[in-house]
Amino acid sequence: MKPPKTILLIHGLWVTPSSWQKFQRHYERLGHKVIASAWPGINKDVATMRHDPSGLNEIGIEEVVAHYTKIIRSLPEPPILMGHSYGGLITQLLIDRGLGEAGVAIDSVPPKGILVLPLSTYLALTPAFLQPSTFKKTFIFTFKKWWKVFANTLPESEARVEYEREVIPASGRSIFQAALSNVTPNSLATINFANSSRAPLLFISGEKDVIMPAALNRKNFRKYQASSAITEYKEFPGRSHYIIAEKGWEEVADYALKWAEAKTAKTQAATPQLVYA
Repeated sequence: MKPPKTILLIHGLWVTPSSWQKFQRHYERLGHKVIASAWPGINKDVATMRHDPSGLNEIGIEEVVAHYTKIIRSLPEPPILMGHSYGGLITQLLIDRGLGEAGVAIDSVPPKGILVLPLSTYLALTPAFLQPSTFKKTFIFTFKKWWKVFANTLPESEARVEYEREVIPASGRSIFQAALSNVTPNSLATINFANSSRAPLLFISGEKDVIMPAALNRKNFRKYQASSAITEYKEFPGRSHYIIAEKGWEEVADYALKWAEAKTAKTQAATPQLVYA
C-alpha cells in the first residue's frame, strides 16, 4: 500500500476552493492529507464576494505565488501540487521554483512564451478586456457567458446551480498579468522551460474546453521540450473547462493522483521526456 501524500489544490479565477470539493473528498477518503486554500482576498462566502470583491483588487501573480509558497514551506514534506486554470499557471511557477514533489496543471492558463492563443480564448476573455474597471478592480461573467466558456458541456439547469454556488468576480490584475505577459518585460508569468532540476509535471486538458482549449495546453506542454525533467500530457475527451467538477471528474482525479504517485522529483531522466498519454 502506498503511503499517504499531502496534496495542495490550487484553484483559478472566478471560483473558490470549493470548486475542488469533489477531488478533495475523494483524496481524503483515500487517506491523503488535502489542502485547498483560497487565494488571498477571498475570505467571504460567494454572495458576499459578489457584493464586495474589493479584497481581490490588488491580488496578482506575486501575491498568489507568495501565499502558496508559504503554505508549502510550512509542510513537513513537499506536496503534490494540482492547479486548475489560473491555478495551473501558479502550479507551473511553483514547480519551476523547486517547490512540490510533482505538479499537475489542469486546463492551465499559459505562462509567458505562448505567443499565439486560440481564437476561442480571445473571444472568451473579450468582455473582461472591454470593461474599463477590470484593470484596477474585478470582473465577473454573466451566467450565459460563464456557461458558454467555462461549463459548456453542462445542461443549463446544472450550470445555473454551479454558477450560483461557485462563481465570484475575478482579479483584474491577475487577468491582465497573464494576458499581457508576452509584452511585459520581466513578467511574473515567466517560466524557465529548460529547467531540468524541477519536479515532474503533467498537463491535463479537456477536449471541449473553450477558454483554455486543448490546443493551447499542448502548446504549453511542448514549450518544455528543452528540459530533461519529466513532462507529460493527457487529454480527456468530452470535457469542458469545468473538468474538475463535471460528470466524469473521478477519472480525471484518479489519473492525476496515480500519475503523481508514480513520479517523484528524484526520477529525472537524462534525456527530454515529453510524453503524450
